[in-house]
Amino acid sequence: MEAYTGFAQVYDTFMDNTPYEEWCAYLTGLLQKYRQDGQTDRSGESTSEGGGSTGNNYAIETDDNVIKENLCQEQNTILDLGCGTGTLTMLLAGRGYDMIGIDNAQEMLQIAMEKRDAAGLDILYLQQDMRSFELYGTVGAVISVCDSVNYLLEEEDIVQTFRLVNNYLFPHGVFIFDFNTVYKYAQVIGDITIAENREECSFIWENYYHEAEQINEYDLTIFVQENAGEGSRQEDGGRYRRFRETHYQRGYELEQMKECLRQAGLVFLEAVDADTHEAVTKTSERIYVAARKSA
Repeated sequence: MEAYTGFAQVYDTFMDNTPYEEWCAYLTGLLQKYRQDGQTDRSGESTSEGGGSTGNNYAIETDDNVIKENLCQEQNTILDLGCGTGTLTMLLAGRGYDMIGIDNAQEMLQIAMEKRDAAGLDILYLQQDMRSFELYGTVGAVISVCDSVNYLLEEEDIVQTFRLVNNYLFPHGVFIFDFNTVYKYAQVIGDITIAENREECSFIWENYYHEAEQINEYDLTIFVQENAGEGSRQEDGGRYRRFRETHYQRGYELEQMKECLRQAGLVFLEAVDADTHEAVTKTSERIYVAARKSA
């Protein structure tokens, strides 16, 4: 059963408590952290702070102004891998970054494009698989959050994705991603049922943890009110459409991710607990990892 089809239309509703603004601030802080003094901006002048800089530390040296402008634009571009409905992508665009969003779910991308057009932003969205994505040029940074990497169920798939990230990163470009741990699936959400009821939609989320494979299966049942919103007829107010989807995510350990980065040719920089922003512990449920394209 394909994921993020019926769920796409209510995804933003049920994610309305997600701290996207905090995520955006933290991610941009990490990008700034790994920028060295003396980086050149689009004008070619030295810069040490401010938005629209992706954390690269590679000075562009060329006498051709057109080439320099194009390279600076690539250096300022961030790829949001597994962008979903584009909420974080839009926030980063608002901070001055040139954004590309890639997702494999057509329905999620359609909502992202509608939001982009309504906001008047210039964001390129592409429907592609993370394991085989293609770009026209390099990017200064790649991000992948909200446990997108956990949808890759084999380590070989992660290595392949990371190799593509490495391939499309600008020299010294930064890769930041998060992932859910084995601990979270096995001890926190595995084999429990979560339900939420809203005025116009509701869902039932049933988790089944498969310990041998370290895979969490969750079956979603979604109810969406038909013709909800302005102009809906009163007699339709009690009618709901039901959607069902099954998702699979695999939990990983930090050492596994480090090894995947190594195999892909990326340099591990740091890992932090995504909730506390402190050192990773045995009970960390989600982990941020920062890596860099090697020199």
